[in-house]
Amino acid sequence: MILPYDDTYFMKKALQEAEAAFEKGEVPIGAVIVVQDRIIARAHNLTEQLNDVTAHAEMQAITAAANYLGGKYLQNCTLYVTLEPCQMCAGALNWSQISRIVYAAVDPQGGCGVMGTKLHPKTEILGGILENEASALLKRFFIERRNLN
Repeated sequence: MILPYDDTYFMKKALQEAEAAFEKGEVPIGAVIVVQDRIIARAHNLTEQLNDVTAHAEMQAITAAANYLGGKYLQNCTLYVTLEPCQMCAGALNWSQISRIVYAAVDPQGGCGVMGTKLHPKTEILGGILENEASALLKRFFIERRNLN
């Protein structure tokens, strides 16, 4: 069976969200949640704008998707996120029972080590989709930020 969209297509949509975060001066991390080849949630980091350390892209996307679906569980959904989730986001993803997580770049400092993190037993994980693009955007953000200070 050939699907009309693939992981690269949806990760590009998450990268568009990361670009939106970049333009707002937020750490450029973006996320989309997909069910049946339809994006039901789009989000990016809003920690600076909302003055809220929990306003990560994943957390914003989880809330939007749950609202869209009318329930707290994200079964049969896939999260596409441009950076490996942190421990806080991984915990929320565990409780949401999301079916699949696809991330772009590994976060050796702040990431949860997704493969070793407790997630719902049925959650599938795939990493490295458009990793170079996501990493380049993050590097550009932090280089520009250092040059401003």
